[in-house]
Amino acid sequence: MSSKEHKPEEPWQGFHGPNLGVAIELYEEFTKDPQAVEEDLRELFEQWGPPPSSTQSELVQATNAPSAPQAAGADMMRKFVGAVKLADMIRTKGHLAADVHPIHKDKKNEERIQLSRYNLTEADLKQVPVDLISPDAPSHVKDGLDAIEHLKNVYTKTISFEFGHVQDEEERHWLNKMVESGIYLPNLSKQQKVALLKRLTQVEGFEKFIHRTFVGQKRFSIEGLDIMVPMLDEVVRESVHEGTEHVMIGMAHRGRLNVLAHTLSKPYKMIFSEFLHAPNKDLVPSEGSTGINYGWTGDVKYHLGADRQIKDDNTVEATVSLANNPSHLEFVSPIVEGYARAAQEVRTKKGDPEQTVSKAYSILIHGDAAFPGQGIVTETLNLSRLKGYQTGGSLHIIANNNIGFTTETYDSRSTTYASDPAKGFEIPIVHVNADDPEACLAAMHLAFQYRKRFKKDFLIDLVGYRRFGHNEMDEPAVTQPGLYTTVRKHPTVRVLYADQLVARGDIESNYGEQLDKEAQEYLQSQYDAVVGNKSNKVKEIVTPDYVVNGLPKVKTSVEFDTLKSINEELLEWPSEFKPNEKLEKILKRRLQSFEGEGKIDWALAETLAFASILHDGTPIRLSGQDSERGTFAHRHLVLHDRETNETHTPLKEFDKANASFSVHNSPLSEMAVVGFEYGYNVFAPETLVLWEAQFGDFANGAQVIFDQWVSAGRAKWGQKSGLVCLLPHGYEGQGPEHSSGRVERFLVLAAENNWTIANCTSAAQYFHILRRQAAILEKEAVRPLIIMTPKSLLRNQVVASTHAEFTEGEFKPVFEQAGLGEEVDKIERVVLCSGKVAIDLADRVKKSDEDWDWVHIARVEELYPFPKKEIRALFARYKNLKEIVWVQEEPKNMGAWPFIESRIREITPSEASVSYIGRTHRSSPAEGDPVAHKKEQERIITESLTRK
Repeated sequence: MSSKEHKPEEPWQGFHGPNLGVAIELYEEFTKDPQAVEEDLRELFEQWGPPPSSTQSELVQATNAPSAPQAAGADMMRKFVGAVKLADMIRTKGHLAADVHPIHKDKKNEERIQLSRYNLTEADLKQVPVDLISPDAPSHVKDGLDAIEHLKNVYTKTISFEFGHVQDEEERHWLNKMVESGIYLPNLSKQQKVALLKRLTQVEGFEKFIHRTFVGQKRFSIEGLDIMVPMLDEVVRESVHEGTEHVMIGMAHRGRLNVLAHTLSKPYKMIFSEFLHAPNKDLVPSEGSTGINYGWTGDVKYHLGADRQIKDDNTVEATVSLANNPSHLEFVSPIVEGYARAAQEVRTKKGDPEQTVSKAYSILIHGDAAFPGQGIVTETLNLSRLKGYQTGGSLHIIANNNIGFTTETYDSRSTTYASDPAKGFEIPIVHVNADDPEACLAAMHLAFQYRKRFKKDFLIDLVGYRRFGHNEMDEPAVTQPGLYTTVRKHPTVRVLYADQLVARGDIESNYGEQLDKEAQEYLQSQYDAVVGNKSNKVKEIVTPDYVVNGLPKVKTSVEFDTLKSINEELLEWPSEFKPNEKLEKILKRRLQSFEGEGKIDWALAETLAFASILHDGTPIRLSGQDSERGTFAHRHLVLHDRETNETHTPLKEFDKANASFSVHNSPLSEMAVVGFEYGYNVFAPETLVLWEAQFGDFANGAQVIFDQWVSAGRAKWGQKSGLVCLLPHGYEGQGPEHSSGRVERFLVLAAENNWTIANCTSAAQYFHILRRQAAILEKEAVRPLIIMTPKSLLRNQVVASTHAEFTEGEFKPVFEQAGLGEEVDKIERVVLCSGKVAIDLADRVKKSDEDWDWVHIARVEELYPFPKKEIRALFARYKNLKEIVWVQEEPKNMGAWPFIESRIREITPSEASVSYIGRTHRSSPAEGDPVAHKKEQERIITESLTRK
C-alpha cells in the first residue's frame, strides 16, 4: 500500500520517544524552509504531513534523552523512509520482478527492489516496525525485514498485482489488504487438489487425443493455458453459489473447443462428430449441456457457442453461456455485455427496467495481441461505468500466449503489458503464471470478491504460452525457432502440478499417469461410438420454411380515441416541472394534431408508436448518440427543467404502459454500442431494441457487427434478432459524410429474408413498421429491421399523416403517389423511387400545372424483401406502359439500383424498357459543394418528370 494511502497518523506509528521528538523538530525546520532538510525527509513530510502531537512526558523524554542525539534520530528516520519507499516500490513495481512467465524467465527485473538502492541493510530493516511497512501482514511477520520479505512473496512470485492506477482509496486499500493479509488465497483440501489435477488431466487429455486422432485439423489448442478451464470452473462455482443466475462467456477461438467440452459440457461425441464431418445434431447433451444451436448454413466448430444448465439443491438454477463468435476475436465482447445487462433487468413494469447486477456475470476472454490491438476492446471497457450499459463489473481474462499468430510482442503493442489499456479505466490488474494452478484460482477468487464488493471490472493477465502454432497446421519454429525449442522441452502444467502433489505427499508417484491413461481410454470410447457415422454425403443447405414464408400478418392500427388519450397524457407534466419555454410551446402544439383535419408528424408518430407498444406490453430500449433529444432536435423524449436541470421522461411515467422504457445517449461509439444492443436483443427477444446512428453513414463504424452477427447470425448459428437500426439518410447538400445511410451495404448482405430494409416517407408508414416489428419479436419469422430515416423531412408537413392512416392503415411496401396514375390507359412511364427523392418529385408535381396523366410515381418503401408481387401488380395495371424508370439520389454504384435493377427487369412487361436516372458512378457518396448538389438534384428531378 502506497504511503499516500495511509491515514495521516498511520505512517508515524513506528515513531516513539526520542525518534518522535526528532521527527517533530525536523518537521519544524521543514515548515520554515523546506530546503533545510534532506530530499528524502522533504518527500516524507510532503506526503504524510506533520508527525502527531506527543504527550508532554514523551516530549520531555525526547528532549532530555542523552542516548538519542538528533543525528541518530535523523538517521533512523532515513532508514524508516527508505524502508517505506522500498515497500512502496515492491507494491507498485514488484510485478516487473515477478515470476509470472513460464517460458520467458529472463523478463524479471529485480533492480528496483534491491535493499542497496535504498541504503538499507537487513539489520536496518529489523529495526523498522512491521506496521510501518505492512499493517495487514500475517501474524508470523515479526519485524521490518520479515515484512519486506513478506511483500516480496506477495508481489513478486507467480502472481503479481497492479493497483496503483486505481484512484479510489477505499478500493486500493481493500485490494492491498486482501493480498497482503493472504485472505484471497485458497485453502485447498487434499480432495480439492486431486480434483484440480483431474480437471487438468481432462483438459490436456482432450487436446492430446484430438491432436493424435485428427492430424492436421484446426482446433486452436488451449495448451499452454490449460488452467483457464479450472479457473472458469472456480468463478462459475463461486458466482452461482452467490446466487448468480447467468454466467456469460465471450472468447475467441483459442481454447474454445476445450471450454465447450468442459465448462459448457458439450459432449465429446458431438465434438468428434464435427471433426468427422458427420455432426449428429440429435445427440443428447450430457451433464446439463443444452442449447447448442445451429443455423442452416452453419459455422466451423471453433466458432460455435452453447448453453449449460446448472441445477443443484444448494444453489439457484443457473445457466452458463458461451457466445457464438466468428474469427473477429474481440468483437464479441460488447455483445456479451448486452446479454448480461438484459439478463440483469426486469422489464415487466412501466418506467426504467429494474436492474440487479448480481443476477448475471460477464466473463470476457481476450487474446494478448488483440487486447491492445483492437479498438473494440477500449470501446467496450468504456461502457463499464456508463448508466445505460454498465453490468456491475465484468471479469476480463487475457489468454496471454506472448505471441500473436507469428508476431512477437514488440511488434504487436507499444506497452509493457498486453493488459495496459485497462489502466486508463482504473481496472485492477493481476498477472499470474499459468503454470501455477493454485495461484490462478486465487486470482479468480480475488476477482469475484472485488466485483461483489465494488461492482466494477477486474482483469487477470493469465501468462502462459502456445504449445503449437497459431493453428495445428502451422510450424511455429519457422518464425520462432528459439522459443519453440524451449516450449517443446517445457513440461505441461498437468505434469508440473502432479509432481508438486507427489512432493507434498498428496498423491502416489504414478497417480498422475494413471489419471492420464483413464482419460485417454474414455475419450477413445466416445470416439469409437461415433466414428462409424462418418459419411461422404454432403448435406443440402435448406432455408427453413418459417424464414422463406416471410412475416405474418399483424394488426398495427390503433383506435383514434386511444391515440388521442395517449398524446394528452404524455403532454401532462408535473406541475412543478418547467421545460424549456420554446420547446414547451412546440410540444403542446401536438394537442392540435388530433383536432379537425390535424396531421401527425414524424416525431409524434414515433412517440405514439412507442407508447402504444408499451401499452401492448412490449418493453422498449432505445440508444444512440444524442437519442434522448434526437440529432435533429425532433424527438425530445427526455425533458430538462430549465431551472433545476431535473429530467422528466413522459414515456416512463405513462400510466397505460405495461412494460419498461429506457432511452440512453450512447458514448461516441458505433461498434461497441451496436454490439451491445444486438446482444441485449438476442437475450431479451421480447424487447423492442433500437439503435440510432447520429447520421446513417456512421453505421460503417459498426460494419463487423452488421456483417458477422446482425445479418448472418441466424443462418450461421440459429441466433434470432429483432434489432431495429435507425439510419438518417437523404441528400440535402450536407456533403459526403452526412448524406447517405449506405443502404447499398445492407442490400448487398440481404438474402434469405435475413432482415427488412425500409426507407419510409410518411409518419404513418414509420408508425406501422415499428408496431409491426414489435408484434413479431417473439415469432419464428422475426428479423432485424434497418430503416433509412429522414432528416430535413422530419418537420416537413408533406410526410405528416392523417388520423385515418394510423387508425385504419398498415405498412405498405409500395406507397403510390396520390393524385397520379388514375388514368390507367394514359400511363406510359412508371417512376419507381425510394426515400426523400420521392418527396422532391411529389413537390415538383404539386407545384406544376402540367398534365401528369402520362406518368405515375411509386415509392418502394420496403427495399428488402423486394415487394415483387406489389410492383408486378402495379405494372400490370397499365396496359400502355412503355418505360420503367428507377430514380435515386445516390450515385449509380450505390443506393438501391445495383440491388434492385435485376429484380425490376425480371417483372417488367416485355414491351417496356427499364432505365436509371440519378447520379453517375462515384467513389464518394455526395458532393461537398451545396451548389453542385442543388444543380445535380435539379437535373435528376427534371429528367424524371420530362416526357420523351
